[in-house]
Amino acid sequence: MELDATGPGPGAVTVQRGVPAGAERQVAELYWGAFGRKLGPALNPPDKAVPFIAAHLNADRAVCALLDGQLIGLAGYQLDGRALTGGSASAVLDTYGHLRGLHRLLLLALFERHPTPGQLIMDGIAVDPGMRGRGIGSLLLEGVAAVAAEQDCREIRLDVIDTNPRARALYERRGFTAVRTEHTPYLRRLLGFGAVTTMHRPVAATGPGGPRTP
Repeated sequence: MELDATGPGPGAVTVQRGVPAGAERQVAELYWGAFGRKLGPALNPPDKAVPFIAAHLNADRAVCALLDGQLIGLAGYQLDGRALTGGSASAVLDTYGHLRGLHRLLLLALFERHPTPGQLIMDGIAVDPGMRGRGIGSLLLEGVAAVAAEQDCREIRLDVIDTNPRARALYERRGFTAVRTEHTPYLRRLLGFGAVTTMHRPVAATGPGGPRTP
């Protein structure tokens, strides 16, 4: 599916499902630019992290924004046990070595999230710095919401850290509500944040049963 966000002609932004063929490295760089600070202790240095992310993407677990065919933003999501970013424990150990890799696996485990039935988990949103403030994030969120509705999910869940108030403000504008905040001061020095807020947004059904009241 593709959505034309601005109409035809030069400068048109389209939102499509899936990572465009050959854009894996671009996706990894954009993702790292948005989340490198948080993921750095587990995946640094960047010259290893970016190729690792690119090599283990689940390309069908993303909604991407393109400007004249060039990737400018993406939103990943987790559904049926598969998220945008992958990589098995053995892949981490092969890339970083067994001694250092074990430590990294423990850090990566801190970011694991498991959905409840009927829940789609959003796996991060990243927009090119030069395109921020132009509504790209909102387009991506609505693209993920469309996926959730088609999969008959009842709600979208995401987590936002306390050092990213801009992202939280976007989520609130797009209908997300905070349901709980976990304070993690022990992670501030290690990962750069001290609290994580979980937010939910109800999903209206679009299937044959008709609209669902959230």
